[in-house]
Amino acid sequence: NKLRSAQTIQKITKTMNMVSTARYRKAAVELVPAREYGLAARKFYTHVETEQKPRELVIAISSDRGLCGAVHTNVCKKVRAHLLEEEAKDDFKLVTVGDKAKQQLQRTHKNHMLLNFQDIGRKPATMQDAHVIAEGIYKTGFEFDRITIVYNKFKSVVSYEPSTIAVPGQSTLAESQSLLVYDSLDDEVVKCYCEFSLASLLLFALKEGATSEISSRMNAMDAAASNAKDMIRALELQANRVRQAVITTELIEIISGAASL
Repeated sequence: NKLRSAQTIQKITKTMNMVSTARYRKAAVELVPAREYGLAARKFYTHVETEQKPRELVIAISSDRGLCGAVHTNVCKKVRAHLLEEEAKDDFKLVTVGDKAKQQLQRTHKNHMLLNFQDIGRKPATMQDAHVIAEGIYKTGFEFDRITIVYNKFKSVVSYEPSTIAVPGQSTLAESQSLLVYDSLDDEVVKCYCEFSLASLLLFALKEGATSEISSRMNAMDAAASNAKDMIRALELQANRVRQAVITTELIEIISGAASL
């Protein structure tokens, strides 16, 4: 039974590794244009001087799928570490993208949970998905001064890094001295830009997180298949030894019986 179970596990993990490999190639290709959205939006905010204000919205990017190592756990650890660094620990809200982050963060920050978006990670993220998340955040009515997006930054097939993106809120951006040089900016223009830039950054974070998750799952399934192979060898060796011992015992009994006649 143990041998059959190990063989079944090896078949499943090999299949999942093959599927993850195919999905990784596609995700790596889609990540390149998505980075353009994120880098452009982040570059704009680097040239905008804003004051640091307390009311914060933290967005944790994960997914609904597991079997991918510590991808989701590292995001949640990064969120907790970030919140510990802040002075006003109670003046914030949490938005989780994916059930994995929700399951972990609601244990310690249940009273600060604002929104959770499900069905993430089953299909490749699109700009429409990012827009739905951004629109849902603004529809809550929570007035925040800044946003912190926590996600996994893809570095290579075997490595990723939990990272953050700081985004000023609409009110903070409108009060920035850097925007006073533009005479035609009104609240509606600033609001539209904040929503679009947030959607662009969310798409960037979703693509980075998805690529990191798929590559991690690919490596995890490869390691699981290798461990199953080692287990099968050990179980086959044990079964062969038991079979040989039984055969040897039967031969000894036959020879002993023949010698006694």
